[in-house]
Order: sequence, then structure tokens, then C-alpha cells
Amino acid sequence: MLVLRPVEPTDLPQLQQLARDSLVGVTSLPDDSERLREKIASSCASFDSEAKAQGPENYFFVLEDLDSQKLVGCSEILATAGFNEPFYSLRNRHFTSASRELNIEHGVPALSLCHDLSGHTLLRGFHIDAGLVRTPFSELLSRARLLFIAAHSGGFADAVITEIVGYSDENGHSPFWDALGKHFFDLPYVEAERLCGLQSRTFLAELMPQYPIYVPMLPQAAQDCIGAVHPDGQEAFDILEREGFETNSYIDLFDAGPTLYARTANIRSIAKGQTATVDQQATIDARGRYLLSNDGLHGFRAIVAELDYQPGQPLALTPALCAALHVTDGSTIRLTSL
Repeated sequence: MLVLRPVEPTDLPQLQQLARDSLVGVTSLPDDSERLREKIASSCASFDSEAKAQGPENYFFVLEDLDSQKLVGCSEILATAGFNEPFYSLRNRHFTSASRELNIEHGVPALSLCHDLSGHTLLRGFHIDAGLVRTPFSELLSRARLLFIAAHSGGFADAVITEIVGYSDENGHSPFWDALGKHFFDLPYVEAERLCGLQSRTFLAELMPQYPIYVPMLPQAAQDCIGAVHPDGQEAFDILEREGFETNSYIDLFDAGPTLYARTANIRSIAKGQTATVDQQATIDARGRYLLSNDGLHGFRAIVAELDYQPGQPLALTPALCAALHVTDGSTIRLTSL
């Protein structure tokens, strides 16, 4: 059985292996033991804080195979993007110029450095083993974070965002970075992303051009990257799009990947999620597949299970499912259909 749970200090060796296997551009998952150790400690402190209001907390989750005790994925929630430093991105909007004498008005798309998205809750750090891609466990790894937000809504913003990794080729070259960022830093794309993971994007962002960059002046290959999704990032995009997230006018600073946005109250797993009381039974006449979680904080657990759920009725769970979720008879459970 696969269970999503909060990260623990003993997870460091396996977490570093996940970082090695993760997609270039997932800067929140650096392949560096000291940085990962700091991230784990920060996450443990966040789970222990019992925050009642939105703050700097980051909640890091791992997907564990209980039989083998192997970690097969991870994902994260940052309660407030830009809480400790600006959260930089590029705003892609039309710049309109006009001439009354010539009766001409012309709009040109332009990219502007901004930190408009600071203050939103940020989903990040999504990675799952290749053998589990496009299975219900990918849904568990991504969407269980939304059930956690629903259970502890006071600690999160009214809007949620996520940055999807943009296009780079099999050799790690990003046409967008080569056309823009590389002119300001003599670094390849992979190295720039690595430095962001080890430190922050702020020191790089502050050296980026402060004036609008007119999109038609970029090479066509770079223009084609704007809002494009890396093939290995498509599943993360698709899952959240089904949740009601939409692209907007913001893109990633380095690879031009799209930013997804949703009002928290409108997210499917939050708006249509259900709660039920646990009724422990030896067997279940399963009729549908669901994602379910407890409402714990440090003890948060989430799984995928075949259930017989009837709205307004107690939810039958086997002893094995109860043990995986750390619940007993009468506990409150949160669930949403797959």
C-alpha cells in the first residue's frame, strides 16, 4: 500500500535519490544533502507549529510504499510564496503603442519582471517514480495536498499557484534561457536551476533586466517556449487543470513554463470534497475509487482506496485502511473521487 505522509529526518537518503531522479527545473528539490536536510527540518517545524494563520510554513510530503518502506515520490506546499523574499516571475502582457497622426494602434507582447504572485499559496516539488506516472498514485501525490489545505484552510491563502516546468531538450538546453537569462549570467540553464535550488531565485532575479522585454525581439525558438510544458511535466499540469487550475499571464523566470492559478474555494477537491465518519469493518463491497485522508497535521496520512461511499452515511474502512490512515472508529475522514 502507498501512503502519503509528512517527511521525516530519516527520509534524507531516499529523498536525495528522488532529487537525483527529478526533472531539471524542479528547483525546490535540489540534489544536495545539506539543503535537503534544511528543507526537512523546516517542514517538520511547520507540521509541529499548528499554525492558525497564513505564514512562512512549508509542508513537505513523501509517498511511501509501506511494504518495502521505499519512497516513490514527493510533493510540497509553501503556505505563502514570497513571505521571506520576493517571489519573482515574468508577467506576459501586451504593451500597446499608438499614433494619433497615423491613426495606428499596435499591441506587442512584452515580458516584465515582477513579484505579483507573492502572497499566494504555492504547490511545488512534485516528483514521482517513472513506473507510477499516470496512475492513481500520481493523483494521490498531487491532490492530497489539496485535502490537506481543505483540512487546515486557515493557514493558506485565498488563491493557489504552481509553476510547471518549461521546455528544455534532452541535453538540458532551454531555448528561452539561452535567448534571455544567459545574456545576464554566463551559466547554462541546468546550472542556473541548480543554483536556484541551492540558494534562491532572488539573487538571479535581481540581475535580470528591469525593463520590459518585447517578445517579437526574441528568437522564434525562445518565443515557442513561452507557456510551453516540458513533456515530463505534462502530468502535473493535467492533474491540476482537472482540479480547475488555469494558466494566466505569468511564466517562469528561467524556462518560461506556465503558471497555474486557482481560487482556493473553487478547487475541485476542496469545493466538492466530502467528509465522513469512519466505520471499521472487516470487508468492503467496493463500488468506486477514492482519494482519502485524515484531518491530522503532523499525523496527516492520505491513500487511494476502493470504497462503498454513500453521502451522509458512515464510511466503511477495513482495519488495514484504518491503520494506514491512522484512524479508528468515529474518526473524521476526508475524501474525493478519482
